[in-house]
Amino acid sequence: MTLWIILIAIPMLFGLYAQFRVQSAYSKNVQIPSRGRLTGREAAAAVMESAGIRDVEIVEVPGQLSDHYDPSHKRLALSSQNYRGTSLAALGVAAHEAGHAIQHKVGYSLMTLRQTLVPATQISAGASQFLIIIGIVIGAKGLGGIFLTLGAAALAVICLFQLVTLPVEFDASNRAKAQLVNLGILDRDEMHGVNDTLDAAALTYIAAFVASLGSLLHILLILSGSRRSD
Repeated sequence: MTLWIILIAIPMLFGLYAQFRVQSAYSKNVQIPSRGRLTGREAAAAVMESAGIRDVEIVEVPGQLSDHYDPSHKRLALSSQNYRGTSLAALGVAAHEAGHAIQHKVGYSLMTLRQTLVPATQISAGASQFLIIIGIVIGAKGLGGIFLTLGAAALAVICLFQLVTLPVEFDASNRAKAQLVNLGILDRDEMHGVNDTLDAAALTYIAAFVASLGSLLHILLILSGSRRSD
């Protein structure tokens, strides 16, 4: 029971806190307009232009915090609040996604590795819980142990992807913060809102990795206990 609390319950609570933190930080800073009044779209374009990127399409997409950079199609997608908004949160998120476009252009190795892992991660994400549930229902020995082992392998792929994601996200945020000031898009005293928003977003990636790692360790302990009882 104690191990379950440490490996599953605590990471789950950490994940809930991270989601609350990012929503709270974004909701607060999206209400604070930047002095320069550039929109998120304009900020993203300026950051990419400064890096010599002129072939990435910037598009508006529905949803909140649905922002992302798609390297396969060279498309930077911003949610409406960030595409049209002039807030500190909007500029921070937009510049962060532009940071990913810069990573793509310069051939940032960890971003390349993350993209390589995407197909395997998508398959693993769809299969891991199914395999683990079947293994637990059948039992950790025999056929059930095989299902649990496959589920653990799928979780390991997810953990690797999330581990690689951490430096990719941190690097994109660092690039964004530097360029927002260097290009004069924001004054230094406005960066508190950007830092608050992007640091909170980074926490969600940490929480996702911790949760997956906890689940993986939990399954490995179940398998280890089953082998010792044989």
